[in-house]
Amino acid sequence: MKKYKGIFLKNREEIGLMREANRIVAIILEEIREAIRPGLTTLDLERKAETLCKKFKVRPAFKGYHGYPFILCCSVNEQIVHGFPNTRPLEEGDILSVDMGVVYKGFFGDAARTFAVGEISEQAARLMDVTKNALYLGIDQARAGNNLYDISAAIQDYVEGKGFHVIKRFVGHGIGTRLHEKPEVPNFVPFNASKITLKAGMTLAIEPMVAIGTDEVEILADKWTAVTKDRSLAAHFEHTIAITSEEPMILSEV
Repeated sequence: MKKYKGIFLKNREEIGLMREANRIVAIILEEIREAIRPGLTTLDLERKAETLCKKFKVRPAFKGYHGYPFILCCSVNEQIVHGFPNTRPLEEGDILSVDMGVVYKGFFGDAARTFAVGEISEQAARLMDVTKNALYLGIDQARAGNNLYDISAAIQDYVEGKGFHVIKRFVGHGIGTRLHEKPEVPNFVPFNASKITLKAGMTLAIEPMVAIGTDEVEILADKWTAVTKDRSLAAHFEHTIAITSEEPMILSEV
């Protein structure tokens, strides 16, 4: 595997294995989407994900990673990311962010979606739309020859232009034979950011996290669950992509 500035460049075969890992993640997230309804618990979704990992003969990527105890990250309402599945029934009007990863033949897949539970408020729907749109605007900048921070600027400019807040504490990342590889992919342009030219063969997990009221974050007593400091709603969308000589390739689609 070639390297550029410490970033692994994948060949066609390696990207093919990553495509399959991420396709499986996308299928599992779609099955979870279809199951979500008021009254269901996120622990029910955890069990469903476990069954599906066994069906596809893949290893969950998150369980045991730095001690994380579950397959899924299930973050409800003001929870941004890393929420624990639990026995609290989902309620009409909740929004639920689900982050999921697997390992297939030594390569990682990673993706996240935010789902509506029944009928949700107009404000919650707008938050979800803005976050999802920001993801695709970022992906559109993931082209060979562009600067890494073109991705960041596209996300930040769009989100802030819509009156929402980019969460700065958590960022996207390179991905491949490890869940987190170089480079970090922030959803904002860091101060004094140095130029990193994007190259064909880079594989990135791009994942804007967006909140209604603030970008300030608190970590709960479980030492994992991140929430907005003002407890306003947050959403999270993520795709793993490959940079090619042409269009960006989204790997985490069915």
